[in-house]
Amino acid sequence: MPLRDHFRPPTSLRASWEEVHGAWPTAISFRLNDLLPPEYRSGVRVHLGRAAELDVSAYEEDDPRPDGGGGSELAWAPAAPAVLLDTETPDPPEYEVRVYDERRLRRLVAVVEIVSPSNKDRADHRETFGAKCHALLHQGVCVTVVDPVTERGANLYAELAERMGADPPTLAAASLYAVTLRRRPDGERWRLEAWEHELVVGQPLPTLPLWYAENRYVPLELERTYEETCRGLRIP
Repeated sequence: MPLRDHFRPPTSLRASWEEVHGAWPTAISFRLNDLLPPEYRSGVRVHLGRAAELDVSAYEEDDPRPDGGGGSELAWAPAAPAVLLDTETPDPPEYEVRVYDERRLRRLVAVVEIVSPSNKDRADHRETFGAKCHALLHQGVCVTVVDPVTERGANLYAELAERMGADPPTLAAASLYAVTLRRRPDGERWRLEAWEHELVVGQPLPTLPLWYAENRYVPLELERTYEETCRGLRIP
């Protein structure tokens, strides 16, 4: 089934983007929990402020199995990534302080960001979004950005690549896209790898790799979870 334009008729008259933005991350999180091994868990984070944020996170937890186990065998495999940057290790930027309950220690390993209009509408909002993704990547967190917002033209992915000192990505001119990014250290150097797809209204969404460890991933099934969301909201 195709990607709809949630910001213009007829879809915008049927359901608001806020309904989709609120429900889609939950569908993604539930599906990831079906695929991730038991020592990992996905959950939805909501931050309500001037620029509302809603994303999907994956955490590493204590492994309940004595052998340490692994994920289920998956037939799907990602294509080779584009290497956006291969350079010496830079100093990571300061971003935020996180306080965890020591009794329930969790390590953040992956984040899925579904872009909202407020992320793209002003320079300071775009700066905040880029700083967040930049810091997460430097912390070794896999970051996926999904941008289906047709009413704003800014490309947050291209701005993030520029912020990190990378060459402009292939999709720098695209207004709609989905991309998975991860930072891989290599001795005194590091690489920024990207799995990118342009999104087109009327075309199905891609499946991207979501890396939760150096050599372990699950498929992030954007089309499946998007269609489950639209079906649940009765969006034709």
